[in-house]
Amino acid sequence: MRGRNLLIVVLAALIGLIAVYLANSYFSGVQTRQEREAEANRMARIVVATQDFQFGSPLTTTNLRLANWPANSVPQGAFVSVEEATRGGRVALRPIAIGEPILQSKVSGEGGRATLSAILPEELRAVTIPVNQVSGVAGFVRAGDVVDVMLTRQIPGDGATGQDKMVNIVLENVLVLAIDQIADENNTAPKVGRTATVQTDIIGAQKLTLARQVGALSLALRNVENQVVGGTRVVTTSDLGANGYYIAARRETPAAAAPPVVTGSGTVTRKYSGPTMSVVRGTQPTTYEVKRKGGY
Repeated sequence: MRGRNLLIVVLAALIGLIAVYLANSYFSGVQTRQEREAEANRMARIVVATQDFQFGSPLTTTNLRLANWPANSVPQGAFVSVEEATRGGRVALRPIAIGEPILQSKVSGEGGRATLSAILPEELRAVTIPVNQVSGVAGFVRAGDVVDVMLTRQIPGDGATGQDKMVNIVLENVLVLAIDQIADENNTAPKVGRTATVQTDIIGAQKLTLARQVGALSLALRNVENQVVGGTRVVTTSDLGANGYYIAARRETPAAAAPPVVTGSGTVTRKYSGPTMSVVRGTQPTTYEVKRKGGY
């Protein structure tokens, strides 16, 4: 009896120890999770804009402020002090909205200026091409849009006429950096420009420079989300339809009749198209027919 009671006491003590261990593990896990959540919800202070910035707007202590931001989602390149963001006369290189974090990729370096070269990726180039109201899509192409560049030129070949034209796509899906000297992406009002500056690689820059000398360039505005390229082909005047319709060449004016042949007696004879011989007696010339062999 005594041995059985002792066994029960031992089992009860063991079960109690297991229960305490499990409880401690549970509450330790809860505490760990709470600590992780607290760390995730910890706030950091970064610099944000207090007004809308356009291309070239200077960063000052009056248009910036510090704001709380979740520590686990602070954008890369954010400034943590207003003094650092305004040091050296930084300016905006891209539009920045109110409350948006000020990032190093959107502003110039210390002592920098608002230039297109400051926002160009290292491996890309900016090329300017001439446009007009028609080739520039009636002024609806603005900085930040994506376009295809088309070239219209004469079809080569000795048999081609002035009406034999061809159009091909020189570059697809290229970013427009500026129209004339306006590089503001927020300026969406239509404006007819005379030049368009686009972003492309070095080969594309060479193509555009050569295409300006070969023919006329035009822009085709495309959806910015459409990244599909290729599959284009050359279009010629035969693709415009109305094949088989043409205007025949006008007939030439008949040649003037040959002068009549005058015989020695001074009379006018019938028109003669064969060889003749002129004999001058004194000052009076006389033309005679020369018959071919056989009387013809």
